[in-house]
Amino acid sequence: MKFTLTILLALLPMLAQAEEPSIPPPPELAAKSWLLYDYTSKQFLAEQNANERIEPASLTKLMTAYLTYKAIAEDKFPLTQTIYPSADAADSQPDESRMFLDPHKKVTVDELLHGMIIQSANDAARELALLVAGSESAFAEQMNREAKRLGMNDTHFVNPTGLPDPQHYTTAHDLALLAAAIVRDFPQYYPLDSQREYEYNGIKQYNRNRLLWSDPYVDGMKTGHTESAGYCLVASAKRDHRRLISVVLGTASNSLRASESQKLLNYGFRYFDAVRLYRKDQPVSSVRLWKGTERKLDLGFRQDLYLTVPKGMRPQLKATMETRKPLMAPVTRGEKIGTLEFTLNGKPYGKFPLEALENIPLANVFSRGLDSIRLLFYTPRSGDSQ
Repeated sequence: MKFTLTILLALLPMLAQAEEPSIPPPPELAAKSWLLYDYTSKQFLAEQNANERIEPASLTKLMTAYLTYKAIAEDKFPLTQTIYPSADAADSQPDESRMFLDPHKKVTVDELLHGMIIQSANDAARELALLVAGSESAFAEQMNREAKRLGMNDTHFVNPTGLPDPQHYTTAHDLALLAAAIVRDFPQYYPLDSQREYEYNGIKQYNRNRLLWSDPYVDGMKTGHTESAGYCLVASAKRDHRRLISVVLGTASNSLRASESQKLLNYGFRYFDAVRLYRKDQPVSSVRLWKGTERKLDLGFRQDLYLTVPKGMRPQLKATMETRKPLMAPVTRGEKIGTLEFTLNGKPYGKFPLEALENIPLANVFSRGLDSIRLLFYTPRSGDSQ
């Protein structure tokens, strides 16, 4: 049996407004597909053709970087490890982005990452793939396994560089998930994305992400371009506690991918707020627990809960809690007990699992017996939750 209860959002001002604020539609962008993702609240705020399969070009290197970071975290090799580049990895075509690796000169993993991320070097991406998996084909298999694990269901990789192939594709939606995973899982390496230039072998090259120069809040992520893919950019910006990720794919020029991304980020920061509704381990409510050492169980979230809403519309946000009834011990901290569903102006706006905030074991035989008798006469009612 489930039980539903409407609760007050204690942290939200519930003052009525004379009229609802007007939120303009997203900007019209000159791109094949695009998406705006609020990393703080894990919400997709605006999109166009976000699930349409596209050629990712050098945005592929986001996954190459992710797998390299993962290998380092698993102690497969350190950043300081040196290798001689293979002839195949260093043999890039003249029109490819590269860091100009020399098969006769040792290079560190750290230098390869700088070359791949800042200079978008294909030769560095190939070398990292060989280091991680032994071959590009084996690395592509790892890329696809990781994509599936991250929920990138419309993505398939063939190579670590992003060179065109009919079976090499992704979507704006999937790229947002990948970008968010890098920031979340490897924050110690993400600052590399913000570096504007890098010199290797006496050759200085500049980061192609123009927003690093024009917007002080932008601190990454990656550009991509081929003739068939057009100009693409995944960008991330942080203002105060809030981070937005924009994905803009298939524009006509380098300058256009930057300007269209800027429009999207400005839209998200200007017209939406990420509201912290509950702190980590803050009780949202308590429910009646049967046959346990405690009669009440606190429910809440193991992480801060943010919800992004249009500016000025926080008072229209309402929450309804639904839990299992009757709820029996034992209960383990982190166990999913129910859900907290939000509506905005009466329309569904978000649904989140409520977790037990404590461990409560079974009571002794006598207490459990008394509760068994009480349950014979038990009917769920609003007073069971508070």
